[in-house]
Amino acid sequence: MQVEKPRIARHKTAIRRSGLSLPVKCLLRDGLLSQDATLFDFGCGHGEDVALLRSSGFVCSGWDPEFNPNDERQPADVVNLGYVINVIEDRGERDETLQKAWDLCRRLLAVSAQIVVPGRGNNHVPFGDGVLTRLETFQKFFTQAELREYVEQQTERDPLPAAPGIFYVFKDESLRQEFVANRYRRRCSAPRKRVSELRFEQHRDMLVPLMETVTELGRLSEPDECENAEAIIAEFGTLKRAFALIRRVTGSEEWETIRRRRTEDLLVYLALAQFRRRPQLSRLPLSIQRDIRAFFGTYKNACQQADDLLFTAGDAEAIDEACKRSPVGKLLPNALYVHQSAMESLEPLLRIYEGCARAYLGEIDGANIIKLHRHSGKTSYLIYPDFDTDPHPALLRCVKLSLRSRDLNCYDYSQSNNPPILHRKDSFVTPDYPSFEKFARVTKQEEKQGLLDDTSRIGTRNGWDERLGHAGYELRGHRLIRRPPTGHESSS
Repeated sequence: MQVEKPRIARHKTAIRRSGLSLPVKCLLRDGLLSQDATLFDFGCGHGEDVALLRSSGFVCSGWDPEFNPNDERQPADVVNLGYVINVIEDRGERDETLQKAWDLCRRLLAVSAQIVVPGRGNNHVPFGDGVLTRLETFQKFFTQAELREYVEQQTERDPLPAAPGIFYVFKDESLRQEFVANRYRRRCSAPRKRVSELRFEQHRDMLVPLMETVTELGRLSEPDECENAEAIIAEFGTLKRAFALIRRVTGSEEWETIRRRRTEDLLVYLALAQFRRRPQLSRLPLSIQRDIRAFFGTYKNACQQADDLLFTAGDAEAIDEACKRSPVGKLLPNALYVHQSAMESLEPLLRIYEGCARAYLGEIDGANIIKLHRHSGKTSYLIYPDFDTDPHPALLRCVKLSLRSRDLNCYDYSQSNNPPILHRKDSFVTPDYPSFEKFARVTKQEEKQGLLDDTSRIGTRNGWDERLGHAGYELRGHRLIRRPPTGHESSS
């Protein structure tokens, strides 16, 4: 007697959304989708992504076997395979779908799927290599590592994590390396003129583009990297002579700082590139090849320095000491907490330590506080939606990754009546953060009144409100004020 296979209602997995899907948000966030590029949404469901992007001037189209079967599946610069492979119960068809999407993309394929989260899928019925849901749909829950391995197997390319459950696959390895290197590249401002020199003033308009290029590169540019190099060479003989004049009028110190920062950024990039088969020098973008020669002399020397840093990032004692040295962040006995905007102010060792987690997970949507565990080899990404507006914002969600075991844990406080909250917000950011002075003012007021003395009782919303109430204070915005007396207090 043949057992009848259960009917899989794949179309029920297509949800309706009022906004863009997370994979498309990631593509826009990372500058990989622009109005100059075409997008094809493979398995577009009800088509919200296509409609919203078209209304914003993007050139895009989509296909779905249930809701939009008549449009052609066509090549595009960027192809989005959004949460499709996880609903296909047949492994052969799943493989074929991914390969078809890969064949259609000219530059980049974005692949996303449901990943394993503790507590998700536990009540479902096992079926094949996934589960059957109560809606008669199929779901394959990947681990982050399993999804990466699967995509790599089908495309024969090294996928790059954009976020948990979302990977980018580049057709051109050089473009991939350029994108990765830019992730760890900090932006600098060109030094200002300190002294006056007639020749500089006469050729200021000619020299400003060279200053901007050197600021971006951290080194003297080659002629093909500067937009008006021909005119500069005609006037000064070489770019080196022109830049010597710039250094005379601006001073050398800031240029050396720019060079050092760019050197550190390259070390972070090369250290993290070792996780996934560091490419040969010839496969790197020409600009990065030139950077390496300028800053390190040889690729071998650069890789050796990067490997030394990467090895040290696995030393808990070295991480602990680096956390204690950090000029920014809130240092607690077990961790250093840093705002996302201040991560670039950390020394290369801590940037690599955090980068190891990001190389595995990608970006965590909405995470604005990074917790670097000092002893346990873990990194946590904390989401505080009201960080800028609430003097003591509540934690919405936490994603914690163990770098040693690759265990991933997620904690949701959205329904909590007593969520964890932050204090001393100024300690998480750098002094140039837009609201730093406002944050520092309220911290100073609270310290003066002794409200922050007993930290064991104020780490949650209820505990903090109780402390404020007993002390007779309340907060209006980022100002601490005396609470007006009640009628009972006035009569007494």
